[in-house]
Amino acid sequence: MLIIKSAEFIKSGTDETHYPDPIGLEYLFLGRSNVGKSSLINAILNRKSLARTSREPGKTVTLNFFLVNEQFYLVDAPGYGYARRSHTQIETFQKMITRYLQKRDELRRVFLLIDMKVGATRDDIEMYQYLSRFNLEMVIILTKMDKCNQSERIKNVAKIKQDLENFDIKMIQTSSDAKRGIDKILEIFEEDLHEQSSDHGGFDE
Repeated sequence: MLIIKSAEFIKSGTDETHYPDPIGLEYLFLGRSNVGKSSLINAILNRKSLARTSREPGKTVTLNFFLVNEQFYLVDAPGYGYARRSHTQIETFQKMITRYLQKRDELRRVFLLIDMKVGATRDDIEMYQYLSRFNLEMVIILTKMDKCNQSERIKNVAKIKQDLENFDIKMIQTSSDAKRGIDKILEIFEEDLHEQSSDHGGFDE
């Protein structure tokens, strides 16, 4: 399993003129406001407050780039579905995400976060359908699994798959507080990095 040796915030951006220079693979994390995205990213990177939750949810519309192990970028998108967003903010968010998905060749996977207790909201379903148009590798991260008992988890997973109309999509159940499921996300990073290394004959010149 991949060991996180270093993680640092590099910069924020809204389009390709702001993005950092590409260095390798990139992973986009998307989720509804209050889904627990910042907590999950901090748990993945083994940091307490590297990714911060805005005091005004839904206000900031930028992509935040975190450099991990000096090998790949974890890209944190602002939360969607926040009721107080203006039409202008919603349009800005949509354009920003679309440009990133279309322009950033280094993007390896999209992690879409869904609250396991709440289930897939209309916003989640619309975001999933939107992302599906880009033919990207996608993983569904179910957050807050500790809020559900075993029977609720089984029922909710089945309901989410039904709502997304995809019974084969990869899902990872996580709890940021209990650090559950984090290892499975790190394994994905490790497998992708190994594949990239093999494709390029290793990292050494």
